[in-house]
Amino acid sequence: MSLFRYFSPCQELLPFIRYYWILNSNERVNTLTFPIGCPQLIFHRRARFYIPELKTEQARFSISGQVNFPARIQSSGDVETIVVVFYPQAIGTMFNIPVSSFYNQEIDGYSLGDKSMNTLADDVLNADNSTEVVKMIEKWLLSRLVESGIYNFKRVGASLRQLFHDNSMSVDGMAQLACLSRKQFERVFFNSVGMKPKEYSSVVRFQKSLWLMQNGNRDFADIAYSCGYADQSHFIRECRHYSGTTPAELLKTQPLYSDLFASPF
Repeated sequence: MSLFRYFSPCQELLPFIRYYWILNSNERVNTLTFPIGCPQLIFHRRARFYIPELKTEQARFSISGQVNFPARIQSSGDVETIVVVFYPQAIGTMFNIPVSSFYNQEIDGYSLGDKSMNTLADDVLNADNSTEVVKMIEKWLLSRLVESGIYNFKRVGASLRQLFHDNSMSVDGMAQLACLSRKQFERVFFNSVGMKPKEYSSVVRFQKSLWLMQNGNRDFADIAYSCGYADQSHFIRECRHYSGTTPAELLKTQPLYSDLFASPF
């Protein structure tokens, strides 16, 4: 049996954390995942996930950055996993290293040498039950907010909100919203989000297409137009890149869900 539980962040963390989820399962896990556009902190209290595309097993405490490829997560069972899902530009307000260091990586959180973070991981992994740990994590996250990082968080956030609304928005348009030159914006965006703005925009388009298909749209030309693709062929090419297959095959083989545009609540 598998049980997903979702938790909303406290009021102070609402701008930074999308949600937390906890998975308890005694069944085998073999799930195809797609780039979701949101960094994550992952705590495995029991069995860990193996990622065949990276030929690696996630660490007990893992930081998952922005990725540009589909990947399977596999486990033999006995899973108790807690995940913190950040807004795209939020994790940079709590770490002292550039978020771009996490690009296409599954980082062992212990390897960063951050004593405070290591203590949190120890407490989460050794807590009596998984429900307690959300409060532990929130207390730690609140202690990590750095005022100096909030300014870029707000500037990049303004451009991201418009991008989510208008998936065809150009990098120049995003830079203008952030009141930065294109060169400055690309640097700030990369350090805040962990992916270059043009590439991140393509992840957003793909996630929007998943959301439309999740909600019953089967008109690929209309999806291409609605998500800001140049044409239907462009949509199919990017879908193949981010999912490993065409939209038509994806609909046949995979229950679709947009982690970026849908809400578990």
